[in-house]
Amino acid sequence: MDEHLTNQTILRAQNVACVILARGGSKGVPHKNLRKVGGVSLVARSVRAARGAQDVGAVYVSTDDAAIAQEARSHGATVIERPAELSGDTASSEAGWLHALGPIRTEQAHLEELVFLQCTSPFTTGEEIDACLQAMRHQNADCALSVVEDHSFLWGRDATGFAVGLNHNEQEQRQRRQDLPPQYCENGAIYCARVEAFERVGRRFCGPVALHVVDHPPVEIDSFADLDLCSQIAHTRGAAEVGADRLKQIKAVVMDFDGVHTDNLVLTDENGVETVRTSRGDGMGLSMLRRSGRAKLMILSKERNPVVLRRAEKLQIEVYNAVDDKVAALEAWLAEHNLSWSELLYVGNDVNDSAAMARAGLSACPSDSHVSVLSEADWILPYAGGQGALRYLCDTMVNQ
Repeated sequence: MDEHLTNQTILRAQNVACVILARGGSKGVPHKNLRKVGGVSLVARSVRAARGAQDVGAVYVSTDDAAIAQEARSHGATVIERPAELSGDTASSEAGWLHALGPIRTEQAHLEELVFLQCTSPFTTGEEIDACLQAMRHQNADCALSVVEDHSFLWGRDATGFAVGLNHNEQEQRQRRQDLPPQYCENGAIYCARVEAFERVGRRFCGPVALHVVDHPPVEIDSFADLDLCSQIAHTRGAAEVGADRLKQIKAVVMDFDGVHTDNLVLTDENGVETVRTSRGDGMGLSMLRRSGRAKLMILSKERNPVVLRRAEKLQIEVYNAVDDKVAALEAWLAEHNLSWSELLYVGNDVNDSAAMARAGLSACPSDSHVSVLSEADWILPYAGGQGALRYLCDTMVNQ
């Protein structure tokens, strides 16, 4: 992207805000917005999607719940306190969005466009948000929404109670699904609107509507069964959060030790001797990744305990330990192997990894990492450190 287009994107983003409604009450799935899919809470997934959109300048979460507010802030959102009268089962989403406009305007005086995301759709990406906004602009529409293609035969009842085809004639020869007129189902993930039209009408569909077709599983989370299904989908989708093209650029994987290879706990005996716990599954995954030749591997640790050296020796992985300046060590290591920062995937879990993660072309972290790392990592692995996070990463890269 050239400098002119980059500046245009920055200027446009200053006029676009994203609002995510995330109330604390939920009867079907208690504390639903804090439930995790792929190791990341539903509210965090929405915040991360919005932050990944180039055209969105700021992300706001409107909530009445302190725990949701903390989670939203930890992933980079600004929190708007949602009043009780707008947080019940009968309150409309539009009422919550209109309420959020006041606080948003104090920070974005020239607000022109709004994006509304729903936490119940956990697979939204920043690219899809940008595309939905572009569809609205390209058609000069007042609003837009994400939809999925639908090839269903729809039925209703006539005045006598008998079934009647709605988008097909049941009295004629059955058509093939692909021969039905194009139709789309609202998937509840992304809504966009021009601020002036939305305020004037007070509804999300506030004028001519543009559609953006997404390839999403046709499910919104309203029950535990939906949550379980989405969790399974998240695991089978692999690195969809970062994209296959981006992963293909990676030629080196460098990992912290404590909290990545281990569960971040240490046992200390009366003589001060420390022991840690690692995962055989992680070890198997690293062995497969090493043998595949897919990427160079290295353990980079601040830890001075010789257990790091012994584990690296067993895994047959290069190791730098007792390292205080990880960025400087990586500069030298990358130069030695004729690699660039853009080709590096760095896996960390705590604040001492932040500088290296910021420089790396791709950063990842276990799902139980420090909140500051969770908010900045490109890829949150759906398992905890020492409990399958590295196996998941390795399986994804080997099977790419």
